[in-house]
Amino acid sequence: MQVRLADDLPFVKGDRIELQQVLLNLIVNALEAMNLVADGERRLLVDSAWDGSGHVVVSVADSGPGFVASSTEHIFTPFFTTKTTGLGMGLSICRSIIEAHGGQLWARAEQPRGATIQFSLLPYTEDA
Repeated sequence: MQVRLADDLPFVKGDRIELQQVLLNLIVNALEAMNLVADGERRLLVDSAWDGSGHVVVSVADSGPGFVASSTEHIFTPFFTTKTTGLGMGLSICRSIIEAHGGQLWARAEQPRGATIQFSLLPYTEDA
């Protein structure tokens, strides 16, 4: 596991417990996905940065089996799962939490395998 957190990021406004739950769910999903990989390196990267348009972006990337790029939006649909033991609610709930905080959550299939899930939030301002 590698963590690359930017030093100069501002605070974001949000419910600390809910945002922790999102990040924890993304990390657990990545670890469970990598359990399905029999060979090769297992990598988990948690990263934070500015996105250039004023948002704080947090990424969780893994080297698991990934998913078909055409199913990117389906993974956020309630009850859709790629796991044999999953309920298919985790990513849907994560997206709802991030959107309730004024942000966005999206996914990207990596090549030759793996996935990156990212969310963006606006920085805290006195006006917010």
